[in-house]
Amino acid sequence: MLSFFTSKPFLVDLLTENYVDIHSHILPGLDDGAKNIADTIKLTKAFKEIGFSQFITTPHVSEHIWKNTSNVIIANQKETQTLLTTNNITLPFKAAAEYLIDDHFENLFKSEKLLTLKDNYVLVEMSFMNAPVELYRVLFELQVAGYIPVLAHPERYLFCHKNFDEYTKLKKAGCLFQLNLLAVTGHYGNTIAGIAEKLLKQGMYDFSGTDVHHKIHIERLNQKIKVDSIGALKEIIANNQFFKF
Repeated sequence: MLSFFTSKPFLVDLLTENYVDIHSHILPGLDDGAKNIADTIKLTKAFKEIGFSQFITTPHVSEHIWKNTSNVIIANQKETQTLLTTNNITLPFKAAAEYLIDDHFENLFKSEKLLTLKDNYVLVEMSFMNAPVELYRVLFELQVAGYIPVLAHPERYLFCHKNFDEYTKLKKAGCLFQLNLLAVTGHYGNTIAGIAEKLLKQGMYDFSGTDVHHKIHIERLNQKIKVDSIGALKEIIANNQFFKF
């Protein structure tokens, strides 16, 4: 059960010691994140002011919504890097992608190299409402292809809420779990905060990410934490040092 009245730390205070963010939507004009370079500059400055040491930005890739390719993402990242440097912003960052597990995804990873967080670690997501068709077969094939799936924001998948054992099944299928940090502030609602708390207590998370899209998300990083599992939260925040480049 969440504690709403016990004093808790502000989320931002846990991110000031060289945090490496592995999930954001900072590149301009590629998805529902930064709309233009002005947005990108503001968000990157905010990351630097908080104390992030590095970040990996992860534009959406999905066949039916955001048809970003690796070439498009890398070209955008290089241009963005130049523009940030011109504006005296030197926070190191890389570009990967957040891949939607849809009917196109298997063909994609079998036909070309994915943009990974590091080595063979690839950020994936699903529909919040329904599990993908043949989810576990696709996860198996992804690993046969040499990738390790890092599942973004598992606390937000509503179909798992109805059957919590589905989380155990996903872990056994080889998924690492990435917590969306704003979940622990109640940003996505108390139900999702409660699921995040349960996953934290059971030690099911491996990494964390901000999933920042816009300035409202930055503002929400300044809210107090609602969950009780502060120690587990600090641990998965520290785990992100694995992705330091």
